[in-house]
Amino acid sequence: MKKRELYTELMRQARGLFDGENDVIANAANLSALIWHGLSDLNWAGFYFLKDGELVLGPFQGKPACVRIAVGKGVCGTAAARAETIIVPDVHAFAGHIACDSASNSELVVPLAKNGHIIGVLDLDSPSFGRFDTEDATGLEALAQLWVAACDFAS
Repeated sequence: MKKRELYTELMRQARGLFDGENDVIANAANLSALIWHGLSDLNWAGFYFLKDGELVLGPFQGKPACVRIAVGKGVCGTAAARAETIIVPDVHAFAGHIACDSASNSELVVPLAKNGHIIGVLDLDSPSFGRFDTEDATGLEALAQLWVAACDFAS
């Protein structure tokens, strides 16, 4: 299956999972699992939420992870600070990379925004170098936007 078709299918499945559900944690857990099982060659997929000025671990799939990441630090913190998706083909060449899992070699981080404010990030790691490309970024940004739209952050 081509990537575009794969992300179209993941969007369809995510819509089904979110239908009638607006809980932030429940939807983040299901989206993490959907991404984990739907994309190949991952060793981590999950969320960090912005709380009191730092990113705090949310629902994920993979090995245990760093619990808190400062905004501006590592790939996740940099994506949050810049409010832009970051693709890192080789995390060992990224200055300040935080190695939560030494098996990770590439990473893609999508910032999550609600009403123009960063609320967290969606983070994917792979044991393969160069695993992620712009097509992955586009597909994951769409999934992230769908998740934001589905969630009620007031409750």
